[in-house]
Amino acid sequence: MKRSLLIVGITLLTLPLSSRTLTLQECRDLALGAASSQSAEQLQLAAEANRKAAYAAMFPRVTANAAYTYSTMDMTLLPSEMNLGAGTAYVAQDGSSQFFWDEGSAMGQMVQQTRDMAVVGDAVQQLATASGQMIADGYKQLYDQMNLDAHHVFVAQVGVTQPIYVGGRLRELYTISKLMEQTVALETDKHHDEVIVSVDEAYWRVISVQHKQELAEQYYNLLVKLEGDVEVLVESGLATQSDLLKVKQKRGEAELKRLQARNGLQLSRMALCQLCGLDLDEPIELDESGLDEAVLHDTVSDYRQTVGNRPELRMLENATKIAESNAKIIAAGLQPNIVAQANYVYSNLSADNGLSSDWRGKGFFTAGIAVNIPIAHADDIYRLKAAKHSVRAAQLKVDETRELLELQVVQANQRVLEAQQKVAMTRLAVKNSEEVLRLAQESFKAGMIPVSELMQAETAWMAACTDKIDAEIEAKVTESYFKRYTK
Repeated sequence: MKRSLLIVGITLLTLPLSSRTLTLQECRDLALGAASSQSAEQLQLAAEANRKAAYAAMFPRVTANAAYTYSTMDMTLLPSEMNLGAGTAYVAQDGSSQFFWDEGSAMGQMVQQTRDMAVVGDAVQQLATASGQMIADGYKQLYDQMNLDAHHVFVAQVGVTQPIYVGGRLRELYTISKLMEQTVALETDKHHDEVIVSVDEAYWRVISVQHKQELAEQYYNLLVKLEGDVEVLVESGLATQSDLLKVKQKRGEAELKRLQARNGLQLSRMALCQLCGLDLDEPIELDESGLDEAVLHDTVSDYRQTVGNRPELRMLENATKIAESNAKIIAAGLQPNIVAQANYVYSNLSADNGLSSDWRGKGFFTAGIAVNIPIAHADDIYRLKAAKHSVRAAQLKVDETRELLELQVVQANQRVLEAQQKVAMTRLAVKNSEEVLRLAQESFKAGMIPVSELMQAETAWMAACTDKIDAEIEAKVTESYFKRYTK
C-alpha cells in the first residue's frame, strides 16, 4: 500500500502543471490592468477638482469671522479731571465727584467779593457749593456714560466678495486647469501606448525564442542521427575518425544552443508575466496563430494629420497654451483690478447712537467697490517679457517635436516595408535550404558527398530558419510600432 501511494505521489509530481493559453489582446488587457494604478486615477481626480476650483473662483466668496478680546484695562473716553472753563471737575476712584470754581470765573469773583459780608457771603458760598456739586454730579454721570466697559469685546462679521474685473486672471486660471486635466489624460494614454508596445515586444519575443528552441531541438536531432550514421560508416571504413570528431563537435555545439534556447524561453516568459502582472513562474502558452498572417501597411497617406493626434505633441501644445495663459496672468497684474464687497458687522461696542458697550442685538451693513490701479511695477514688466520668451520657446519645441514625429512615422513606415520584404525573402530562403538539405541527405546516403558538405547544408538550413523566425517577429514588432505612431 505504501509503495503504491509513493508511486502515485511521484507520478503526480512529475506531471506538468496545466498552463493557460493567452492571446496577444489578453496579454495587453492584463498589462493595462496591472499598469493602471490608483495613483493615476487620483491624479485625474485632482486635475478635475482643480478645474472646478478655478471655475468656482469666478463666483462670490462668502466668509464669516468672529473674535473675542479680553482686556484688563478699562476704556474711558473722558478724563477723571477736566477744566470746564468756569472751573475744574474731578471724579475720584471711589466714585465721588467734586467741582472747584476758578477764581477768575463769575462765581469765584462773587465768592471773593462777598467773603466779608456775613449773611450774603454765606449765601453766596452755599450757592457756589451747591451749583458746583450739581456740575460735578453731571460730569460724573457723563463720565460714567463714556466708560465703555471694554473688558469683554465681541465682534462678528459676515462678508461677500465678488471679483468684477481682475485683468482676465480668473479666466486664464480656469483655462490652465482644463489644459492640465487634458494633459493628465494624455499622459495616461501615452503610458498605455508604451505598455502595449512593451507587451507586444515581450509577447513576440517569447514566440521567437520558442520557435528557436524547437529549431534547436530539430537541429540537435539531425546531428545525433548523423553522428550515428557516421559511426556506422567509420566501422565500415567508409568514413574517417576525423569526420566523426567533426560531427561530435557540431553535436556538442547544438546541445549548447538547445540549452541556451530553453533558458532564454524561461526568462522571456518570466518577463512577459511580469508585464502582465502574473506570477513569474506561472505556466503560460501563447497563441501564435497570427504570426504568418501579418497585415502590413504599404504607405502612409497623411502622416501630418496622424502626427497631430500623438499624445506627445498634444501635451507639448497644451504646455504652450499654459505658457500663454501664464503670460496673460502676469499681464493682468499690470491692469486695474475691481472687486465688490459687502459686509454685515456686529459688535458689542457700537457707535450708532453714541459710543456704547451694550449688547443690543444690532449690527450694521457696509458695501463698496475696491479698485487697484498699478502704476509703476517694473518687476511685473520684466516677468511679462520672460513669460513671452517662454511661450516662444514652447512653440519652437512643438515645431521641433512635430518634425521629429513626422520623421519617426516615415521611418516606421519604411521599417514595415523592409520587414515585409525580409519576411518574403527569408521564407524563400527556407524553402531553398530545405531542398538543398534534402538533396544533400540523399547524396550522403548514396556516398556521393562527404560528411562536411552535409553538415554545411544542415547549418545553412538552421541559419535560414533562424533568419525566417527573426524576420517574422521583426515584422510583428514593427507593425506594433507603426500602429502606435499612426493611430
